[in-house]
Amino acid sequence: MKIIASTGHPEIAMVYVMDFDGSLIECVEAVQPPKPREDKWVLMISTLFGCPIACQMCDAGGHYRGKLSESEMFAQIDYLIRQRYPDGFVPSKQFKIQFARMGEPALNPAVLDLLESLPGKINAPGLMPSVSTIAPHGTDGFFERLTEIKNRVYPDGNFQFQFSVHTTDQSLRDVLIPVKKWDFQKMAAFGDKFYQPGDRKITLNFALAKNSPIQSDLLLDYFDPDRYLIKITPLNPTYKAESTGLKSYIDPVREKDNYPVFDELSAVGYQVILSIGEQEENRIGSNCGQYVQKHLMAQSEFSAGYTYQVENFVFKPE
Repeated sequence: MKIIASTGHPEIAMVYVMDFDGSLIECVEAVQPPKPREDKWVLMISTLFGCPIACQMCDAGGHYRGKLSESEMFAQIDYLIRQRYPDGFVPSKQFKIQFARMGEPALNPAVLDLLESLPGKINAPGLMPSVSTIAPHGTDGFFERLTEIKNRVYPDGNFQFQFSVHTTDQSLRDVLIPVKKWDFQKMAAFGDKFYQPGDRKITLNFALAKNSPIQSDLLLDYFDPDRYLIKITPLNPTYKAESTGLKSYIDPVREKDNYPVFDELSAVGYQVILSIGEQEENRIGSNCGQYVQKHLMAQSEFSAGYTYQVENFVFKPE
């Protein structure tokens, strides 16, 4: 593993580009102001070299070169920890590791191996892994084992699980996520088995674009508000979103009370979270998978996002 590029602000977010025998990935470490790192620290690691899914808002799609091994995923975590804490002890009350930088985690069984072994590899009392997924077709075995690991290794709310939904319009969802995947009925059947008393609620995440509907009555048909919450985020400024013409429904400078969808979802009983990161994160490129690499390939400024100087990177086009 070689660190070939880095960029960002040390007190907000840092993005690192790593080279594993000629294949590149990105990983991120970030805080979430106003919380200090001692309260919450977030790592985002890659699980695949590129991604075969090609979601319409994500820069990580394309140039898929396979799965990272357990040791390659752990190398990202170990590097990020020791950059901040050379002795390996992470004092953060909540130490969140998101398997969500580059790649759909359910396509890599080694993610499960790492989740199972991780508490014995690091010294972090606040450890809380997070898996976000579109639930691709044919991954039932992955989720069955994930459920067993969560219950045995991360009980009592020490694990976060998220479905990436983006819209309740099934036809539009197939455009945004252009692969065969679980429908709402199958997602709900799994979620109802996955959720146990004391767990965190399962998150239904909507990176909400304009003209992407969310129907509260349809969600209620499948997802019990006692077990599921709704998280709505802005559509991050990515090269892919710009090329596909997607525009964010959420304006990061507006208050959530200005959005009728929040009132509608809250009225039917859902806990609704508006998750807006620091605008500096968009300029750093820490919000968007493979964003730094896409920026370098474009060889041009992108006014909606990336502005930080990339250090130590020599881009070699294929």
